[in-house]
Formats: sequence, structure tokens, C-alpha cells
Amino acid sequence: MPIYEYQCEACSHTFEAIQKMTDAPVATCVLCGGPVRRLLSAPGLVFKGTGWYVTDYPNAGRKKSMEAEKKGSDNGASEKPSSTESKTPAKE
Repeated sequence: MPIYEYQCEACSHTFEAIQKMTDAPVATCVLCGGPVRRLLSAPGLVFKGTGWYVTDYPNAGRKKSMEAEKKGSDNGASEKPSSTESKTPAKE
């Protein structure tokens, strides 16, 4: 369940509430009962699994091969057809 952060407009008290996404937002401060507004906060982001980091942090050998591929693709860029040309015939 997401953690939402709120700030009271009357006393400036900041607090968090664990709520379902379908729950109604908190309307009153837990200390003074004044109106609150929901604050924007950074999400907790965790990458799990295998393989995603391989392209982000290459070793020395892989880095050289990636640079060679990049140089090779830059040279062949002028040989590609323009975006206005179409390989498929127009539908009637």
C-alpha cells in the first residue's frame, strides 16, 4: 500500500498515512483537526531482477565493443532511407 504525506494548513504539522489507492484522502489534521493537503513526495523505487544493470555499467571489454558498434552505426546513418520513403505499399 502506498504511503501518502499530508501537511496541515492550520498548524503546518506534517504526517504520513498508509492508505489503499481507493481510499478517500485524509481531510483533517491528526493533531488540531484543521484542513490538510496532500504533498508530492518521491516514490520508493526498487529495481529487482537480473539483467537490467548489464547495459548501465559495462565492463571495459563490453564498453569498447559498444563504442565500436556506436561508431559503426553513425557511419551507416547516411545510407538509410529517409523517413518519407515507405517500404510497404500504400493501402487502397
